[in-house]
Amino acid sequence: MNYDIIVIGSGPGGYVTAIRASQLGLKTAIVEKENLGGVCLNWGCIPTKALLKSANVFEYITHASDYGITVKDAKVDFDGMISRSRGVANGMSNGIQFLMKKNKIDVLNGVGEVKAGKKVAVTDKDGKTTEYTADKGIIIATGARSRQLPNLKQDGEKVIGYREAMTLKSQPKKLVVVGSGAIGVEFAYFYNSIGTEVTVVEYMPSIVPIEDEEVSKQLEKSLKKSGIQIMTNASVEKVDTSGKGCEVTIKTAKGEEKISCDMVLSAVGIEANIENIGLESVGIVTDKGRILVNDFYQTNIPGYYAIGDVIPTAALAHVASAEGIICVEKIAGHHPEPLDYGNIPGCTYCSPEIASVGITEKQAKEKGLKIKIGKFPFSASGKASAAGAKDGFVKLIFDEQYGELLGAHMIGANVTEMIAEIVAIRKLETTGHELIKTVHPHPTMSEAIMEAAAAAYGEVIHL
Repeated sequence: MNYDIIVIGSGPGGYVTAIRASQLGLKTAIVEKENLGGVCLNWGCIPTKALLKSANVFEYITHASDYGITVKDAKVDFDGMISRSRGVANGMSNGIQFLMKKNKIDVLNGVGEVKAGKKVAVTDKDGKTTEYTADKGIIIATGARSRQLPNLKQDGEKVIGYREAMTLKSQPKKLVVVGSGAIGVEFAYFYNSIGTEVTVVEYMPSIVPIEDEEVSKQLEKSLKKSGIQIMTNASVEKVDTSGKGCEVTIKTAKGEEKISCDMVLSAVGIEANIENIGLESVGIVTDKGRILVNDFYQTNIPGYYAIGDVIPTAALAHVASAEGIICVEKIAGHHPEPLDYGNIPGCTYCSPEIASVGITEKQAKEKGLKIKIGKFPFSASGKASAAGAKDGFVKLIFDEQYGELLGAHMIGANVTEMIAEIVAIRKLETTGHELIKTVHPHPTMSEAIMEAAAAAYGEVIHL
């Protein structure tokens, strides 16, 4: 029952951490109470992308005439879409099982609780508890769940979270989505594209509020064009579920407004899974619902570490994975660099997609930086025109003096595939002039990156 490393939670933070630990020669076990892969593979990143792909295909079919193709009587098979999504998720989870066996990682099924003395108690579904010891460290990667608001309690039927939104038995005719972060706008796009009447309610002045203001305005324009109603500077005061559907009371600048719908999707963020896992008994310090750690993810108690959504960093799958790798490499005696949280890409997979990294124009100005801004619209891109995907743009922000790329903000088709170039450029400290001289293939969407850089320096060709 002794291990070098025990990881609690098998999401993209946990399972990646366990694999890297095993690669480093550490005897490793992973604790999981549900399915391997955690929320991301089973209820988040992967199955939502499967649903969004179905929506994308249906949009292509319904707009086939734009491409010179005639298609008749295309219909949404909602059950088929849900079934495909679950099949993709299950396949990925099975893939994680294979990786655990391949890397000789023991999977301990049950609920994990940390104990003093580098011990983990695992209680299985039958209520049997077994204690295990981790000589080199315990890594907490228990992830997060949908956040509940006092006036928006989820009942799983009429007021739902992201889990229920992926497994509904029937398609709602009318849906109110509360919150316009990545989860909110992705589900709004999915349901609207297959015929549901969707209203998005956002408390902040703009949707996707963490994004650059120009990106936010473009997305709002695109979503409204597709038929989604958007209410900003608005808050849901209460939801009456006593009738057949829901009556939603929304507070706006003009006063209260009521909307009737079949269902309300709460997408107002997440909260960490740190309850009942033994933190208090061990003495691990938390603040505002997150575990406090140092640059290498050690808590205040030696031998206990935490990564991913349970610590106060960006709640993104790729962040959790990177944190876990750094954590175990440090435990194994390597000398990893601390993670650069200023160079983490964020992606939203609605249509048009959003991808960004670094600071926004507003943040640069608030810092008092002298900047150059280059912007290239996809309406001027040959590939975007050929693909029928002219909405959006690439916006780059450079330091005026040194040419450092401070931020990149993209909205358009496939931009989530393009952002990695920017992350690499920033990692390598490439300047704007070097980017302009980097030859990009034609015709591609990625040419817009080079063109945006050229626009910042007055050298743009195709605009």
